[in-house]
Amino acid sequence: MSNLSKRSTVFFEPDTLKALKMRAASSDVSISELIDEAIRLLMREDQEDLAAISERSSEQEISYEDFQSELEIIGKI
Repeated sequence: MSNLSKRSTVFFEPDTLKALKMRAASSDVSISELIDEAIRLLMREDQEDLAAISERSSEQEISYEDFQSELEIIGKI
């Protein structure tokens, strides 16, 4: 970990902490490294979602009812 890292307290349910400790031990990394990586993955997914929303912002909106009607018309439901 970087020497610029900051300390934080995180609370886990007992079973979650047990699983996290086992995962850290079996993968030879610290709990902090596992948590840091999980947070980075979560934030990366958020960025991908925001990019997808941005790319689709010009698409025409359709109500659920209209969409369902279209599916009925083409025989999908």
